[in-house]
Amino acid sequence: PRQPAKTLWYDRPRYVYLEFCVEDSTDVKVVIEDQRLVFSCRNADGVEFYNEIDLYARVNSKDSREKRSDRSITCFMRKWKEKVAWPRITKENIKPAWLSVDFDNWRDWEGDEEVERAMVEQYAEV
Repeated sequence: PRQPAKTLWYDRPRYVYLEFCVEDSTDVKVVIEDQRLVFSCRNADGVEFYNEIDLYARVNSKDSREKRSDRSITCFMRKWKEKVAWPRITKENIKPAWLSVDFDNWRDWEGDEEVERAMVEQYAEV
Protein backbone atom coordinates (compact mmCIF):
# COMPACT_ATOMS: atom_id res chain seq x y z
CA PRO A 1 0.00 0.00 0.00
CA ARG A 2 1.37 3.37 -0.87
CA GLN A 3 1.30 6.34 1.44
CA PRO A 4 1.88 10.05 1.06
CA ALA A 5 5.33 11.39 1.87
CA LYS A 6 5.57 14.14 4.48
CA THR A 7 5.82 17.32 2.45
CA LEU A 8 7.05 20.82 3.24
CA TRP A 9 6.44 23.80 0.99
CA TYR A 10 7.34 27.46 0.81
CA ASP A 11 6.72 30.38 -1.44
CA ARG A 12 9.12 32.73 -3.18
CA PRO A 13 8.66 35.58 -5.66
CA ARG A 14 9.48 33.47 -8.71
CA TYR A 15 9.21 29.88 -7.56
CA VAL A 16 7.30 27.67 -5.20
CA TYR A 17 9.26 24.94 -3.48
CA LEU A 18 8.12 21.52 -2.32
CA GLU A 19 10.23 19.15 -0.30
CA PHE A 20 9.21 15.51 -0.07
CA CYS A 21 10.82 14.10 3.06
CA VAL A 22 11.88 10.57 2.14
CA GLU A 23 15.29 9.28 3.14
CA ASP A 24 17.35 7.14 0.78
CA SER A 25 14.76 7.37 -1.96
CA THR A 26 14.81 5.23 -5.10
CA ASP A 27 12.63 5.09 -8.23
CA VAL A 28 11.93 8.79 -7.88
CA LYS A 29 9.39 10.10 -10.38
CA VAL A 30 8.26 13.69 -10.51
CA VAL A 31 5.74 14.85 -13.08
CA ILE A 32 5.12 18.59 -13.15
CA GLU A 33 2.22 19.78 -15.25
CA ASP A 34 0.78 23.28 -15.56
CA GLN A 35 -1.42 22.89 -12.50
CA ARG A 36 -0.53 19.55 -11.02
CA LEU A 37 2.40 17.74 -9.50
CA VAL A 38 2.66 13.98 -9.09
CA PHE A 39 5.44 12.52 -6.98
CA SER A 40 6.33 8.92 -6.29
CA CYS A 41 9.28 6.97 -4.94
CA ARG A 42 10.29 4.17 -2.61
CA ASN A 43 12.39 4.34 0.53
CA ALA A 44 15.14 1.96 1.65
CA ASP A 45 12.54 -0.38 3.18
CA GLY A 46 10.65 -0.59 -0.10
CA VAL A 47 7.70 1.47 1.13
CA GLU A 48 6.02 3.22 -1.76
CA PHE A 49 5.22 6.91 -1.46
CA TYR A 50 2.81 8.80 -3.66
CA ASN A 51 1.63 12.42 -3.57
CA GLU A 52 -0.59 14.18 -6.02
CA ILE A 53 -1.14 17.91 -5.68
CA ASP A 54 -3.49 20.07 -7.70
CA LEU A 55 -1.61 23.34 -7.58
CA TYR A 56 -3.01 26.63 -6.39
CA ALA A 57 -2.01 28.41 -9.60
CA ARG A 58 -0.34 27.71 -12.89
CA VAL A 59 3.38 26.95 -13.09
CA ASN A 60 5.76 26.82 -16.02
CA SER A 61 6.41 23.10 -16.17
CA LYS A 62 9.36 23.61 -18.53
CA ASP A 63 11.20 25.75 -15.99
CA SER A 64 10.68 23.48 -13.03
CA ARG A 65 13.11 20.94 -11.63
CA GLU A 66 13.74 18.55 -8.82
CA LYS A 67 16.83 17.69 -6.85
CA ARG A 68 17.29 14.51 -4.84
CA SER A 69 19.39 14.27 -1.68
CA ASP A 70 19.79 11.47 0.86
CA ARG A 71 17.14 13.06 3.03
CA SER A 72 14.55 14.38 0.63
CA ILE A 73 13.54 15.36 -2.87
CA THR A 74 13.07 19.09 -3.47
CA CYS A 75 11.04 20.41 -6.40
CA PHE A 76 10.97 23.99 -7.46
CA MET A 77 8.39 25.22 -9.89
CA ARG A 78 8.50 28.50 -11.76
CA LYS A 79 5.34 30.50 -11.20
CA TRP A 80 3.44 31.54 -14.29
CA LYS A 81 2.64 34.85 -12.59
CA GLU A 82 5.76 35.94 -10.77
CA LYS A 83 5.66 38.06 -7.64
CA VAL A 84 2.16 36.90 -6.82
CA ALA A 85 2.14 35.25 -3.41
CA TRP A 86 0.57 31.84 -3.04
CA PRO A 87 -1.47 31.66 0.16
CA ARG A 88 -1.34 27.87 -0.12
CA ILE A 89 0.08 25.24 -2.45
CA THR A 90 -3.15 23.32 -3.07
CA LYS A 91 -5.95 24.37 -5.36
CA GLU A 92 -8.59 23.36 -2.82
CA ASN A 93 -8.61 25.24 0.44
CA ILE A 94 -7.97 22.12 2.49
CA LYS A 95 -4.75 21.12 4.15
CA PRO A 96 -3.80 17.46 3.87
CA ALA A 97 -2.31 16.00 7.07
CA TRP A 98 0.98 15.28 5.27
CA LEU A 99 1.50 18.85 4.10
CA SER A 100 3.06 21.68 6.11
CA VAL A 101 4.68 25.03 5.57
CA ASP A 102 8.47 25.03 5.80
CA PHE A 103 8.80 27.91 8.26
CA ASP A 104 12.60 27.70 8.23
CA ASN A 105 12.55 28.81 4.62
CA TRP A 106 9.47 31.00 4.73
CA ARG A 107 10.21 34.68 4.97
CA ASP A 108 9.20 38.08 3.73
CA TRP A 109 10.01 38.80 0.16
CA GLU A 110 11.50 42.23 0.66
CA GLY A 111 14.78 42.23 -1.22
CA ASP A 112 14.58 38.48 -1.53
CA GLU A 113 15.06 38.06 -5.25
CA GLU A 114 18.85 38.00 -5.05
CA VAL A 115 18.69 35.31 -2.42
CA GLU A 116 16.31 33.33 -4.55
CA ARG A 117 18.41 33.66 -7.67
CA ALA A 118 21.41 32.34 -5.77
CA MET A 119 19.37 29.40 -4.49
CA VAL A 120 18.12 28.47 -7.93
CA GLU A 121 21.61 28.69 -9.39
CA GLN A 122 22.90 26.50 -6.62
CA TYR A 123 20.21 23.89 -7.42
CA ALA A 124 20.89 24.12 -11.12
CA GLU A 125 24.53 23.19 -10.63
CA VAL A 126 23.72 19.93 -8.89
